[in-house]
Amino acid sequence: MPNDGAPFIQGDQIGFATNGEWTFPAGTVFVKHFELATNDLDQTMRRRLETRLLVRGTNGAVYGLTYKWRPDYSDADLLTNSLSEDIVVQTAGGTRTQTWYYPSPQDCLTCHTPAANYVLGVKTRQLNGNYLYPDSGRADNQLRTLNQLGLFYPPITSEFNITNYPRLAAVTNTGATLEDRARSYIDANCAQCHRPGGPQTTFDARYDTPLANQNILNGILAKGDLGYDHARVVVPRDILRSVLYDRMNTADSLVKMPQLARNLIDTNAVVAVADWIRSLPGVPALDPPTIHPPGGTAVGSLTVTLQHSDPSARLYFTVDGSLPGTNSTPYTGPVTLTNSVTLKAVAFDTGFNNSVAATATFAIRPPIQLVSFSFNSSGQFLVELQGLAGKSYIFQASTNLINWVAISTNVAPANLFQFTDASSTRFPYQFYRAIEEP
Repeated sequence: MPNDGAPFIQGDQIGFATNGEWTFPAGTVFVKHFELATNDLDQTMRRRLETRLLVRGTNGAVYGLTYKWRPDYSDADLLTNSLSEDIVVQTAGGTRTQTWYYPSPQDCLTCHTPAANYVLGVKTRQLNGNYLYPDSGRADNQLRTLNQLGLFYPPITSEFNITNYPRLAAVTNTGATLEDRARSYIDANCAQCHRPGGPQTTFDARYDTPLANQNILNGILAKGDLGYDHARVVVPRDILRSVLYDRMNTADSLVKMPQLARNLIDTNAVVAVADWIRSLPGVPALDPPTIHPPGGTAVGSLTVTLQHSDPSARLYFTVDGSLPGTNSTPYTGPVTLTNSVTLKAVAFDTGFNNSVAATATFAIRPPIQLVSFSFNSSGQFLVELQGLAGKSYIFQASTNLINWVAISTNVAPANLFQFTDASSTRFPYQFYRAIEEP
């Protein structure tokens, strides 16, 4: 804080509020230090990575700085651009590699948004808890401590009221309700953008906003539905149609949220949010069917089966990429595909909402097909075909498409094979075909 110690004047103090954001005087510097445990079996073995600064400027906005520590920890160097670094971590079975992302100054402003008053985390609902202060060895509520130091304006006149102030719950705190844990996590990780006036405004992630007013439950999406029919921000008792959950549960850079500086899935948060969605009132959704095989390429034909864990579930499918309904083809047994298709399958059952569609894409090529053709140095016609390995084919030629003459027979090639017509130079034109030997 930009002051010379008590007594403080208002321009040196934090603008305190029980809800919403605090304000900070120009020159305030926030320091965030990062270390990474490099041995899963010994968490004391840590590597110092970076120290980030967020500085409140004279115009009320902020700017961010990232300093990357040198290997010998003698100093840290300012980064002007973002940087990714692969760090080897010892495990019980060997090693794994974790990618660490160092943000650029421009990256900092992606999350430290004007709508969030630029400063994240330093607010009543996140600091309303005890902290062990190492210099004194004493634990105290952080709000009470800052108030006692005289850093708040207006001050907290009755510190007994602190227990009634908003307080976020750690996602791992099983003593808190699932709703508290999930909404606390959503607030801490999403509210910088998902709020009124923010860059993404279809739902309000702030914990201060009552759940019924947040537009999270069955809320309209700002971006895509990730391929799930009737997807929303959160659909009660339907994990897959809850895009908030889907974006948490992936490291895909095109899908994940938050998008910046996250290379791992927070499994504790994923479990807690999934449990919360399942606990919401509503009609549960069936899981999607499984498709075997789950897609791929085949020659000639392919048999596909559908399965579901609910033996009473009714399965319907389409092969044109459209969403199946109860008017689509019912699944009664294995399906033989002879053409390339996109197969979608949906499960229905009494007492449940229908599942999202399971999707698989299949490429079915003919039993034999032309790969290439050319003329060799002698002017003879050379053709390369693709067939079924181990099958025998007959290569035939004709000048009139009526009378066919076998050129090569009883060939049992590998997947790719060639035929040459030594007589092709004797005719002005020839037709060719290859057939499987009976």
